[in-house]
Amino acid sequence: MEQYYIPFTKEMKKDYTLLIPTMLPMHFKLIISVLQTYGYKMELLEKSGPAITETGLKYVHNDTCYPAILVIGQFIDALQSGEYDPHKCALVLFQTGGGCRASNYISLLRKALKKAGYEYVPVISFSLAGIERHPGFTLSLPKLHGMLYAITYGDLLMSLVNQTRPYEIHPGEAEAAAERWCTRLAGEIGQGKRISYRKVRANYRRILSDFAAIEKQPRKAIKVGVVGEIFVKYSPLGNNDLERFLVREGAETVVPGLLDFILYCVYNGLIDYRLYHQGFWKYQGSKIAYRFLCRKKNDLIAIMREEGHFTPPTPFEKTVEMARGTIDLGVKMGEGWLLTAEMLELAACGVKNIVCTQPFGCLPNHICGKGMMKPIKEMNPDVNIVAIDYDAGATKVNQENRLKLMLANAASRADAVEAQEEAFVG
Repeated sequence: MEQYYIPFTKEMKKDYTLLIPTMLPMHFKLIISVLQTYGYKMELLEKSGPAITETGLKYVHNDTCYPAILVIGQFIDALQSGEYDPHKCALVLFQTGGGCRASNYISLLRKALKKAGYEYVPVISFSLAGIERHPGFTLSLPKLHGMLYAITYGDLLMSLVNQTRPYEIHPGEAEAAAERWCTRLAGEIGQGKRISYRKVRANYRRILSDFAAIEKQPRKAIKVGVVGEIFVKYSPLGNNDLERFLVREGAETVVPGLLDFILYCVYNGLIDYRLYHQGFWKYQGSKIAYRFLCRKKNDLIAIMREEGHFTPPTPFEKTVEMARGTIDLGVKMGEGWLLTAEMLELAACGVKNIVCTQPFGCLPNHICGKGMMKPIKEMNPDVNIVAIDYDAGATKVNQENRLKLMLANAASRADAVEAQEEAFVG
């Protein structure tokens, strides 16, 4: 173990604050609410702006991948802010344990902490892969069970906000409804609460009913799918608040849920066994987990279809099939084959404009995203995919200008199609 490794002990749990980096605000607030019921004091870091990037670049080489710069910058900025006692703080870093640089962020963060004078601050690896051992922070089945529903609720709320926000007559109603539900749900899925799946399903219906009741104006909005590396795809800090920009420009954003990424990670356990014939028991566990998670997602899809006001996500089994024949399912560094599959899925669902978020330094993302754009366009000639680079040197103005050009082209196409339809009817 490297010399900067500081274990998070059971004694630390009593009075330490765990700082969580931003990515998916609604999802993470629900996950934090679950963990707080187990006695952890946790805070989600939501500060953004150029200062975060500057702090990251001060302690990390500028050739490092952009998400790492931002996450490390956000952590060190928080420690230097005076809002927390660094001697009573621990940092939680989410890791998949794969071959991507994300598995190496923890070493990078510890070196940055030492450089900044905070080498005594514990860094907790939040990973199912068991990368490190921290006696004061463990992931038990009850905790994972609660966090699963935090993710399904988060995916549903994110989808409904995206499908409501561009059309709401009273701006802010969709986000306010999501905040109310986050607060309510947080108290239902923590420690000591028996999670009734019947109640979860009832909550899905109530949430759908609440969003359906929001007053909307009838208008045609250009649908824009957002895919890419997981951090810049979801994080407003990582993508310069991409979703809000698209909504301001009159578009409806379509963003695949976090559960799909988790299913992708689990499904890779099945692929590994088929390719390498190693880890039989891991394969069996992955198979059980995959079926369980698919069933949960499919139940949500069925409820959304039954309600009828909103477009449900695609079953993950279908997402897998879309990738076959286009990219090998053994391609699993970073977002791997899932990134290609998500673009194909969006195209099949009628989302003809796609933004592929590309962080600097993410080679797997460039291969499976930008590298697959040509074959995807050959299969779907009417799809417009734009790769937007996000890094410390990229200007927000250039990014937004490229997005405006994509939206202008999409609007021209839509007008041309509408004119053809009117001429045909006439």
